Amino acid sequence: MAIKPTADKVATIQKGYTLEGPTIELGAAIIDGEVHKDAPVRLPLSMMNRHGLVAGATGTGKTVTLHMMAEQLSTAGVPVFLADIKGDLSGLATAATGSEKLMARTDGIGQVWSGKTFPVEFLALGGDGYGIPVRATITSFGPILLSRIMELNDTQESSLQLVFHFADKNGLELIDLKDLRAVIQFLTSKEGKDELEELGGLSKATAGVILRELITLEAQGMEKFFGEPEFDTAELMRTAPDGRGVITCLELPTLQTKPMLFSTFLMWLLADLFEDLPEAGDLDKPKLVFFLDEAHLLFNGASKAFLDAITTTVRLIRSKGVGIFFVTQTPKDVPAEVLGQLANRVQHALRAYTPEDAKALKATVSTFPMSDYDLEETLTSAGIGEAVITVMNEKGAPTPVALTRLRAPESVMGPSADALIASTVAGSALLPKYGTAVDNVSAFERIAGKASADTGAAAPAATGPGGGTSDVDAEARRIEEDILGRPSSRPAPAPERKEPERAAPRQSQRPPSDGGGLAGALGGALGGGLKSMARSLGTQLGRELLRGVFGTAPKRRRR
Repeated sequence: MAIKPTADKVATIQKGYTLEGPTIELGAAIIDGEVHKDAPVRLPLSMMNRHGLVAGATGTGKTVTLHMMAEQLSTAGVPVFLADIKGDLSGLATAATGSEKLMARTDGIGQVWSGKTFPVEFLALGGDGYGIPVRATITSFGPILLSRIMELNDTQESSLQLVFHFADKNGLELIDLKDLRAVIQFLTSKEGKDELEELGGLSKATAGVILRELITLEAQGMEKFFGEPEFDTAELMRTAPDGRGVITCLELPTLQTKPMLFSTFLMWLLADLFEDLPEAGDLDKPKLVFFLDEAHLLFNGASKAFLDAITTTVRLIRSKGVGIFFVTQTPKDVPAEVLGQLANRVQHALRAYTPEDAKALKATVSTFPMSDYDLEETLTSAGIGEAVITVMNEKGAPTPVALTRLRAPESVMGPSADALIASTVAGSALLPKYGTAVDNVSAFERIAGKASADTGAAAPAATGPGGGTSDVDAEARRIEEDILGRPSSRPAPAPERKEPERAAPRQSQRPPSDGGGLAGALGGALGGGLKSMARSLGTQLGRELLRGVFGTAPKRRRR
């Protein structure tokens, strides 16, 4: 094959990346070892919802790449979501300062550089870290995602779906882990025997396994991630007063100890957006770009139902104006069904130190179109801040493959000062809305009311489905001590005392929805009557129709 002159290669890149609409500037092409700033490499803003992959070995610059892309998206008025695993992305809130080395790099690729700050919102899962607490209710989280966190097998996952079906059918709101625990305790108790039999595929033994895994989550301190006020994913799609898109950074300081929770919560955010957003068609720019860092965590050991749900979400959410970029080490980390939908590729350097590395390198090369580069050599020799790129042009065709020296971010490549993050969080408009957890009347209290009604006794502060709080909490304490091998951190139950007068129970923020299958047993405690039955029927039908591909349920919108 004849070797093309450098000038022809440059002309190919120039033609391939000459685009009409607004773009994200990625950098300048490197051809035959030289940077050509007259051959810019860019990504059409209108194609950002065709999804993408940012891949490369550790330390090759993936985080800086998505940092740089987030800046330009924000400037274009597009909101961005970033999972800030190492804390480095908080630097978006602080303007960078120039240096001689930086200016030499930016001049060499034709970048006009100046230090800038960007509008940033800091979130934290359950308040675990610096940021506005992000919580989800168990009801909206759904059985498939919860099964993923609990690492249930397929049979157990199916059984958990039956538990959710039972709760939905009977108007039992699952807000936090204690609500789900109360429902399972009820189903495995003497009082719930008939209800358990009606569920058919749910055995008492499997329900017991699920209960044990649930209490394990509580023992590991994961109850703080579930509850109210539930985070409204519409908050991710805001713009600043100056028109720039808000960059939302989700702080993940404990990722190493909760990787499954991290990846599954990110999918909950996406699933909720998918269920809530209307169809948008082709847009000049996306409504939101979502960067999923450490994407391999999503797929490791995932059930078929979970993988199918991810594939469906990725395939369909683009028509709602949302772009997803998976960030990981190699394309092999992403299943073929998902990888085939990622039209925009930014591939940083790979290493080939082992036979497995060599296989990954060959597999990566095979995902790129034919080009003028020897990609095996290029991908192993690319420097930090360089990447092999091909994206979808405005006509829906792949652009030429281009080894690219990437643009430099204009904000700090590293964490912002703690004081700045703290002041940003304290001044956030979201803090009054989500800052304080609330505990409204839900399944735990409703089943407790039924238990006390059956005995004719005044209801204790928290009565379990098969008895009092002491029964449930004693079991939780016992399992926690067995799992952790140390005394339980749960407070011992207070001795019983007579209370001649009780304060009125807390009022739920939602209209009460009353039982269906439990109407006979729980009728008095849950409201009873024909009007309540009609409301229950409406609730049941609505939830069965609206549970999404992950089994998620729609939230009560606060718009």
